[in-house]
Amino acid sequence: MRLIEVQDEKTRKAFHDVPRRIYADDPVWIPHLKQDVEKVFDPQGNRLFKKGGLVKRWLAQDENGQWAGRIAAFVNPKYSKGMEQPTGGLGFFESTDDDSVANLLLGAAEDWLKEQGMEAVDGPINFGEKDKFWGLLVDNFKDLSSYGMNYNRDYYRRFFEARGYQVYYEQYIYGRDIQLAVQAPFARKRAQIEARGGFKVITARDISEAQLAEYFCTTYNNAWGGHHGFAKMPLKQAQRTVKTLKPVMDKDIVFFVMHGDKPVAFYVNIPELNQIFQYVNGNLNMWGKLKFMYHKLKGTADVMVGVVFGIDRAYHGQGLDGYMIDIAGKQIQAKGRYKTTTLTWIGDFNPKMIRIAENLGTERTRTYQTLRKLFDPAKPFKRVPIAK
Repeated sequence: MRLIEVQDEKTRKAFHDVPRRIYADDPVWIPHLKQDVEKVFDPQGNRLFKKGGLVKRWLAQDENGQWAGRIAAFVNPKYSKGMEQPTGGLGFFESTDDDSVANLLLGAAEDWLKEQGMEAVDGPINFGEKDKFWGLLVDNFKDLSSYGMNYNRDYYRRFFEARGYQVYYEQYIYGRDIQLAVQAPFARKRAQIEARGGFKVITARDISEAQLAEYFCTTYNNAWGGHHGFAKMPLKQAQRTVKTLKPVMDKDIVFFVMHGDKPVAFYVNIPELNQIFQYVNGNLNMWGKLKFMYHKLKGTADVMVGVVFGIDRAYHGQGLDGYMIDIAGKQIQAKGRYKTTTLTWIGDFNPKMIRIAENLGTERTRTYQTLRKLFDPAKPFKRVPIAK
């Protein structure tokens, strides 16, 4: 078994080819877009490189010359900031069902991180934001995964556990039939907010692109920014996010609650892109883009994905969740385009959001785990703090 560093065009191509061998017989596997993956490792496209980020990638090649696995390891000063110890990351891990392959790759990643001064490693995670390539799938290997979410073989869990990785936190995916009636508590909360006055729900269709970025940035920072692992978002980053979402956005399913002129809550959804990307074979080249546009215009995606939901912390406990959900749910039902909704992952460190999801009448459809390994086994292991 050979360990080969990804350094040239041949090995970069092999990095993308490895999953095609691993999942050749798996009918629900959809390859990540090649362009999305390469953007993570592009020093010009990923700003983390300019902030001290480091990355190394490897391949495992068996005695027959076949690619048997891959892995990436990274140092992200932004991610490690505020943690009790310097913590690196690993991700994009794939392996045949062979412990020697997995140990070769995981060992190489861990050793390199130690050389960079890291005292722990989290994985499988992304060298970037948490909305993509984050977590190890541990249940439901039969349904289509959401765009950007990891999909892996069930035996991967064995590899990590054998090397001393523990659950840092779990990530839950929830789903719901769109046409189910919104629960009575949400309707009551809506009535209470409307009786107070001063609030309204708008969609992205009601505002400009510049306002959308501004409102997104403001609400995100007041709802999430500063919580463990969630850094404050600069306006420029919000503008880039809106620009990225623009080609796939359905403005009718992006909601904000306004209190006067101030955005105080948001519920951002997009169509389930994997219902379209399953037809482009992992490559958004010119032919892939034509296929994408065809299926987008055709309305192939009948599932919508809630990518972010949050309420300004100063407005917690006032019923804005029910107010927004009741209005948004009835507007979406009236449009009739979507059959089901999937909520992007909610960490087990966020019991408030879990309660909201469960009160919506959702079912938990998938579980991911973000794992951590402390390089000093004598150091006590701690799970991620609970959000307040």
